Amino acid sequence: MNILKKRPIINQLAPNKSTSIINGECSNILNWDDVRFSWAYPKYKKMLANFWTPFEINMSQDIKQFPKLTKSEQDAFLKIIGLLALLDSIQTDYAGKVADYITDSSLSALMIILAQQEVIHNHSYSYVLSSLVPKQKQDEVFEFWRTEPILEERNEFVVNGYKDFAENPSAENLLKSIVFDVVLEGLFFYSGFAFFYHLARNQKMVATSTMINYINRDEQIHVDLFVKIFKEIIKENPELNTAELSEFVQETFKRAAELEIEWAREVIGSKTEGILLTDVEAYIKFYANVRCNQLGYDRPFEGYRTNPLRWIVAYEQVDHGKSDFFEQKSRQYTKVQIDNGFDEL
Repeated sequence: MNILKKRPIINQLAPNKSTSIINGECSNILNWDDVRFSWAYPKYKKMLANFWTPFEINMSQDIKQFPKLTKSEQDAFLKIIGLLALLDSIQTDYAGKVADYITDSSLSALMIILAQQEVIHNHSYSYVLSSLVPKQKQDEVFEFWRTEPILEERNEFVVNGYKDFAENPSAENLLKSIVFDVVLEGLFFYSGFAFFYHLARNQKMVATSTMINYINRDEQIHVDLFVKIFKEIIKENPELNTAELSEFVQETFKRAAELEIEWAREVIGSKTEGILLTDVEAYIKFYANVRCNQLGYDRPFEGYRTNPLRWIVAYEQVDHGKSDFFEQKSRQYTKVQIDNGFDEL
C-alpha cells in the first residue's frame, strides 16, 4: 500500500508549484500563475462562471402543478429528491477529505469549490421541498435513505468505497474512491435527472427541472475534474495502473449500473407515461460505458455506444447561463424575506 501523507498547512522549504499530485512537496501558497497543471486554472474559471443559488428560481408555477401530478409522479419526484439529498451530502465531506491528501494547492482549491457547489445542490433540495410539501413531508423525504431498502443498498455501495479511503488513506484507495465518485456524480444521478427532464419536456415542474439542469451541469464538471485527477495520479505513479485496478473499475461500473437500473424500475417503472424503462436501462448502460472509458478502461457493456434518449441531450448539454432554458425566457427573480422563508416566493 502506498500510504498518503497529508498536505501541510504551510511548508516553507517547498516550492509553490507542487512536485507531485500526491505525496509531493508544495508550499501550499496558491499562485495561479505558478501551478503544476495547466488545466487547473481554466477549470477554476469555469466552476466560478457556473455559480448559482436556489433563490434565483421562482417556484410559483411548480407549487401550482405539483398537486396535479399523478400519485406515481409525486412519489417518484419525492423519492428521487431524497436520493439526491443523501448523495450530495456525502459528496461535500468526501471532497474535503480528498483535498487533504492532494499535495497541490490549485487542485485542493478546486476541491473546496466543488464542496461548496455540493452544499448548494443540497440546499436546492430543501428549497424545492419546502416550496411544495409540508414540513412533516420534507422531514420524511430526508429520511428516505434510512427507510427505503433500495436506497440503502445503493448508498452503502458508494459510502463503503469512500470509507475505505477515509479510514485507510492510500494511493490505491484514493483511486478506487475516485471511481466511486464518478459512479455517484456521473451515473447514479442520471435516471433521476431523466425523470425530471421528462416532466419538463411535458411542461411539468419546469422550475425544478431548471434547477436539476444547473446541478447536472455542475456534476459534469465534477466528473471531468475527478477523471483528470485520476489520470494524473496514474501518469505520475504508473505502478498503480494494475490489472487488478482495471478489473475493479469495470466490475464497479457493472454493479453500479445494476443498482441504478433497479432504482429506475422502482421510481420510473411502467407507470411513467411517455418514457420506456428499456430505454432508461440502455441509457444507464450507455453512461456506464462512457464513464469507464473516460477513466481509460474498456467499456463494461458490449454495445451501448449511443444514447437511446436522444431528446435528453439538449437538457444535459445546454449552457444557458442565467436564462430559463425550458421556457426560453428570463426568470422572475423573487427574493425571500427571511433566511429560511423558502415558501415566500
